[in-house]
Amino acid sequence: MIHSAELSVKNTCGIRLIKHSPRRTSATKITLKASLCHGGTLESDTRLVFLSSQPGTLNQAVKDVEALVNKEEDGSIHGTWLMAEVDHWNNEKERLVLITDNTLLIFKYDFVLLCCEQIQKIQLNYIDRIAHGSFTFPKRSLLKRDGDGVRIYWDRLREPSFTSRWNPFANDFPFTTFTHHPVRNIDTLAALCDIQTFSERLKTAAERAHVRKPIPGKANGVLVLQQPIHIEAYVGAMSFLGNQNKLGYCMARGNLGF
Repeated sequence: MIHSAELSVKNTCGIRLIKHSPRRTSATKITLKASLCHGGTLESDTRLVFLSSQPGTLNQAVKDVEALVNKEEDGSIHGTWLMAEVDHWNNEKERLVLITDNTLLIFKYDFVLLCCEQIQKIQLNYIDRIAHGSFTFPKRSLLKRDGDGVRIYWDRLREPSFTSRWNPFANDFPFTTFTHHPVRNIDTLAALCDIQTFSERLKTAAERAHVRKPIPGKANGVLVLQQPIHIEAYVGAMSFLGNQNKLGYCMARGNLGF
C-alpha cells in the first residue's frame, strides 16, 4: 500500500483542496489484467479494463480514502460512491466520493499505485442547490455528452470569472458536476455508482448540516432542481480525445495501466 503525504491546502469559502504526494513502500504491488482480442484491442469486458473494478483493488481504495477522513472535523461517514467528475471543459475524471456528517469529500485516487493524490473538501452547510438533468452545450458547440448527471452548487452569489471559464486547469468554480462511472452496469458495483442515491443522501446530510451550523447571511436549506446541466464549452479536442480513450480513468491498456 502507498501512503499519502499532505503537500498543500487551498481554503476558500468552505472549500479545501488538499494535494497528496505518494510515498512508496516495498510492499506496493498491483497486478494488471488486460484481455486482448484477435485484432489487438481490448475486449469489451469492463471489469478487466477499469482497474477500479479489479478484485480487491476497489476495496483497498475505499479503505484508503476512508482512513483519510478526519472524524473530529468531518464526522461519521454516511456513504461512499464511485463516479466520474465532469469539469468545465467536458473532461471526465474518475473520482471516489464520500459524504460525512459535515463534509462532501472528493478523492482523486490512483488505482495503479493505490494512493490518494488529491482531496477536495466541501462543507455541507455551504451547499445550497443540487441539480439533476441531461447535459447541454451552447448552440454552436462541437461537443456533446450523452446521459444525465448531477451538479452541486455551494455559492449562488459567485459566478465563475471569464479567465476561469477559459482556463482548462481552473478549480475555483462554485460547483462540481458528476455523471455515471462506466462500471455502473456491473451488478456488484451498481449501488456504488448510483447517482440518484448519492444526491438523495447528500441533500439529507446537507440539510442537517445547515441546521447544526447555519451560515450568517446565507439562506438555510437545499434546493433540488430538475434542469439541464449546462457546460459552456465550444471546441475541445483535448476533452474529445481524452473522453474517447478514457484518459481520466485508471485502466489496463495492453500490459500497462495508467
